[in-house]
Amino acid sequence: MLTDQPRPTLEELIEQIGDGGARICDIDASEAGAGNISVYMGWEVEVRRHFPHAEEITLPDPAPALAGGTVLATGSGRRLRQLAADPLSAMGAVVIHADGVTGTLYTSSTRRFARLTSEFNSHVAVHQDQVEHRGIDFQAVVHAQPPHLTYLSHIPSYRDTEAMNRAILRWEPETIVSLSDGIGVLPFFIPGSEQMGRANVEGLREHEIVLWSKHGTMSRSDVSVYRAVDRVEYAETAAKYEYMDIVAGGRAEGLTRDEITSVATTFDIHSRWL
Repeated sequence: MLTDQPRPTLEELIEQIGDGGARICDIDASEAGAGNISVYMGWEVEVRRHFPHAEEITLPDPAPALAGGTVLATGSGRRLRQLAADPLSAMGAVVIHADGVTGTLYTSSTRRFARLTSEFNSHVAVHQDQVEHRGIDFQAVVHAQPPHLTYLSHIPSYRDTEAMNRAILRWEPETIVSLSDGIGVLPFFIPGSEQMGRANVEGLREHEIVLWSKHGTMSRSDVSVYRAVDRVEYAETAAKYEYMDIVAGGRAEGLTRDEITSVATTFDIHSRWL
């Protein structure tokens, strides 16, 4: 899905990652070193001016569709709230080799991490799947741990895609517009496991944000880092309303199905949740 839109520069993407990390922290969706961000660029990018140090790495899983492209990703243990102040120390750029199995990791002289994010395998798998099946040449992926969404996933009755979407899409008119595909709810898996990776890839084929039960979220956007962060914020705000209603004893009406449908019709939104 190649577009005629101007491609963002590396400097713009570094700034977006910094801003996005700050916003994720503003909504309490990333404690300490939790949360991570990556961007795939399917065109030739000169990274050495920002990241002059090179080392060869093996990708966590083969990613042949990404060959020749570059993945910019945050480092393990780096705090998202500190990205904007010193972004180059907290991220690296991986240029994927033609074999789709190895790559060159470029880092800055101020590097402050031993390896890329522990969720790098999940990021690469989502980029690989979306590029292979949709032909995109850009994608941002954000992993966060929004507290209200994560809390709801600890309640068995919410740990279901249908039930979760019926609950959270009813609180603001903007939600059906911004999350028209809804949020996919995955079972609990060990973080970083093969089962988690497979379920995450499959969930993000159908949805642009998924909830890893009892853990957090992963969202994607082929527009910008900002858009991927927005999806976390919209979903977390909706979950906060649902949490507030639980605490209040379920007293609020919320938007009715007809009201949600009228909003969607007005804005030409097509959704399975209408």
